[in-house]
Amino acid sequence: MVYETGCRTVDDAVACILDGETLDRRDGLALMAQPVKPLAEGADYVRSQLGDDTVDACSIVNAKAGNCAENCGFCAQSVHFDTGIDTYGFLDPKEILKAAKQAERDGAQRFGIVVAEKGVSKEKRPDEWNEVIRAIRLVRDETDVEVDASLGILTEEEAAILADEGLNHYNHNIETSPRFFPEIVGTHDFEDRVKTLEVAKDAGMDLCAGVILGMGEAPTDRVDAAIALQDLEVSSLPVNILNPVAGTMFDNRETALISTAEIIKTIAVYRLLHPHARVRLTGGREVNFAEDEQHLPFEAGADGILTGDYLTTEGQSPGDDIEMMEQAGMKPNTKVNDFDPEEVKSRGDDLAEPVGTTVGTATSKTEPSDD
Repeated sequence: MVYETGCRTVDDAVACILDGETLDRRDGLALMAQPVKPLAEGADYVRSQLGDDTVDACSIVNAKAGNCAENCGFCAQSVHFDTGIDTYGFLDPKEILKAAKQAERDGAQRFGIVVAEKGVSKEKRPDEWNEVIRAIRLVRDETDVEVDASLGILTEEEAAILADEGLNHYNHNIETSPRFFPEIVGTHDFEDRVKTLEVAKDAGMDLCAGVILGMGEAPTDRVDAAIALQDLEVSSLPVNILNPVAGTMFDNRETALISTAEIIKTIAVYRLLHPHARVRLTGGREVNFAEDEQHLPFEAGADGILTGDYLTTEGQSPGDDIEMMEQAGMKPNTKVNDFDPEEVKSRGDDLAEPVGTTVGTATSKTEPSDD
């Protein structure tokens, strides 16, 4: 049976994907120009045929907050911007374990240890490096979640050590296209990010790398970013939507420069360009979608989520996230962490211990959010 949306461009793309072909940049640009309804339907069909109808949830801890020397224009944690966040050094590994156990109770399948700096350096900061390794071991040995990390730029030696310690995914977002990247970041290059992802991949780790939408990029940039990630063969593609932060280069905005329809279209195109990856909706979703719209990306190809708190703001409750998945006709992934979704939903916010207020989500008077 041939699936048809009534849009030839979308239908041809779906047929090619299900025949095992890979779409290219030209296909991506053509798809981005199509109406949102058939595009979302086609992407959702591809997901249903190649996926398992589950949404994979990850959770993170802001393990080292603020004072980052890089000048990423969207980031509340850059020392170049006065955003009012609380700053601190690397957390005690036992506190990170505490956050991981909370994420496990909340239904996360993976848990990311995130730091705000250009790179955790084994050579320059050996004491901090040792604490990172200790934290990875604690989470690995004492929970059922898979351990991920976002530690900035890596050397080959550091990547090999992390892989040997059992780190599952390495996160290092490319943020946008090679063309638009210099408009957002001036202290390092797009190629620096790609190089670290290649180093992590060569060491044997899976890659989690994605984008931020709504920074002023063109639709072409969104496609070009997806093609760059295609070349890297990412298995998790986080899609952040800008939540403008007072004090950064975006402090004169209230919302991202992208419409709901364009967000949905971009997610659908990312699904079609990355048919076997987890397309993961992450930061900024609560700000840029109305409460009754949050399920829409999961009807357009998305099948992953960042649940719980973000790096510098609180998220909505894990129970609400599960209800959102179910509204889209999907269910939580339980393959790694076999939890009871009904228990999480019934618990609500009262019995959950918010990671951000106890173990390290930085706070700000403007409540900013990045990835």
